[in-house]
Amino acid sequence: MAQRRLTDFFARRRPGLRAASTRAKPTWRTPSPAKPAPRVSAPTSGGSRKRARPPSEPACDEPSRRKPAPPARRRLKLQADAVPGPGSPAASGSLEYPSPSKKTKKATLSAGQPPGLAPEEDKVPTKVTFSELKSCLQRARELGARVQELRASAQRNDEEESSVREEKGSCGEKVPAYQRFHALAQPGPPGLVLPYKYQVLAEMFRSMDTIVGMLYNRSETVTFAKVKQGVQDMMRKRFEERNVGQIKTVYPTSYRFRQERNVPTFRDGVKRSDYQLTIEPLLDQEVGNMGPQLTASHLLQRRQVFSQNLVERVREHHRVFLASLNPPMVVPEDRLTRWHPRFNVDEVPDIEPAELPQPPTTEKLATAQDVLARARSLMSPKMEKALSDLALRTAEPSSLGSSSLVLPATPPATPPAPLKGVSQDLLERIRAKEVQKQLAQMTRRPEQEQRLQRLERLPELARVLRSIFVSERKPALTMEVACARMVGSYRTAMSPEEMEKHVQLLSELLPDWLSLHRIRTDTYVKLDKAADLAGVTAQLARLARAEEVL
Repeated sequence: MAQRRLTDFFARRRPGLRAASTRAKPTWRTPSPAKPAPRVSAPTSGGSRKRARPPSEPACDEPSRRKPAPPARRRLKLQADAVPGPGSPAASGSLEYPSPSKKTKKATLSAGQPPGLAPEEDKVPTKVTFSELKSCLQRARELGARVQELRASAQRNDEEESSVREEKGSCGEKVPAYQRFHALAQPGPPGLVLPYKYQVLAEMFRSMDTIVGMLYNRSETVTFAKVKQGVQDMMRKRFEERNVGQIKTVYPTSYRFRQERNVPTFRDGVKRSDYQLTIEPLLDQEVGNMGPQLTASHLLQRRQVFSQNLVERVREHHRVFLASLNPPMVVPEDRLTRWHPRFNVDEVPDIEPAELPQPPTTEKLATAQDVLARARSLMSPKMEKALSDLALRTAEPSSLGSSSLVLPATPPATPPAPLKGVSQDLLERIRAKEVQKQLAQMTRRPEQEQRLQRLERLPELARVLRSIFVSERKPALTMEVACARMVGSYRTAMSPEEMEKHVQLLSELLPDWLSLHRIRTDTYVKLDKAADLAGVTAQLARLARAEEVL
């Protein structure tokens, strides 16, 4: 008697699940490998309530049950097997699939055979019709034509890019990326953006106008040297006369430039008699007795004019670019709000600097012959004769020097006028010592050079050390304390280790005046405060001179 499951109780109790239980699979236990099919028991006689379980039937015999879909690989195989062979009647027309009855027959035939012995009908290749071949050939031709068109368009694009690259390379050397793509990195919506070099020039004009206004308002002569220093301090960039020429090109009516001399200056490198470039702002004459002033409103107005002139220059280059397009474009200037997408703003050429006034060229008379030729008519006959004799005397040594080589160490035959009355032997000894000193300098090793520098510092260090001992009122000091005090008292910065080397050298040269004593882990410095400091410094200076000659 088959064993019933607990779930059958709920199926019998609930009417909605009773119909589903009748459609469920009747066999609840999987048959064991030893028993291929479950045994069905006979129906019992009337006294028992239990009913015999109906025998299980194969799933293929029930039409009401849905057959599970075969896997993807099996579906492909079935479709391939369903294609008719060349000898079949369906081959003459369109492709047809076999009927379900044929499928069933093939399945039943192949079920009794091993997998390797499949029937030959399943391996028949598919036959393609002539119309399908013709359509595939037409499609291949269309794809080939499309590929040819894409290849031609790509080649044209490469040629255009190469031509653009050549034009860019011909402009000059490659500039940094933050300058080449400055217009692309600007915040906000795109507009009439200036190139990086134009914006730098506008900033230079603003700084220059500020400096010129400050100097001009206090009635001071504005020179290029003053403006250059002020602009460089404000912008942290180099400001040269070339930038001033560019400013003059962009805004010609902004300044008046002149070359003037006798301008008050407080610089060491500029003489009062030298010509200097002066700058004067051009302003409208105001009504009244007071002269014009470069006020804040003037500065703002001039800055706007300069920016508009820069934008107008970029507009000209943009207009040329639009005319070079294919087809050319014409955009009204009053409606232009941004540059063309392919117009590279940062590749606009630099502004050519205008010519600035140059100082007048004055001929400098280098020789007496030039003076004689220039002012022969202005001199008396006696002075003219003296100059001619001097010219002859100066021309003779040059002719002799061209034929024979004269050694520089040989003294002249007659001493110069300031050395008259000085012994010739003394002069020779001085010159010989000077030659020896120069030779020592050229052949001195780095260690010797360092030792000589220390010797030169020793006289001053000796005075500093003695003052430290006097102020401390101690007979001896440790090396660390002495070096720290000397480092703080010396006029130049020096490390304690370097100061210790000076003290050791001082003790080597003057052991009677300064001595070092090693006690346990410390080194003590002992100084003779009763010794004459002047004699000590004189002895150190003498030792330094001796080392310098060697």
